Amino acid sequence: MESFAQLIQSQQPVLVDFFATWCGPCKAMEPVIKDVAKSVEGKVRVVKVDIDKQRQIASQYNVSAVPTFMIFKNGNVVWRHPGMIDKSSLLNMLNQSA
Repeated sequence: MESFAQLIQSQQPVLVDFFATWCGPCKAMEPVIKDVAKSVEGKVRVVKVDIDKQRQIASQYNVSAVPTFMIFKNGNVVWRHPGMIDKSSLLNMLNQSA
């Protein structure tokens, strides 16, 4: 299985959803993220990271609030957004990153 570090090295943008199972806003974002993933299929990879199971990754990227969304390209964070976000804003950012 590919490691997180390998995954974000892609030239293709990678949207990472840092979430927690106990987080209400994270649960509210789930259908939005699924819709976004379908909309950008083949152009952007969408990955969910549970901050409780992947504490080291969350710490490495200073994730202190959930949900936090990041777009990685070639291993670099090109965009970061803590908190909820609407589908059109997220798609807009992904299209700019692609």
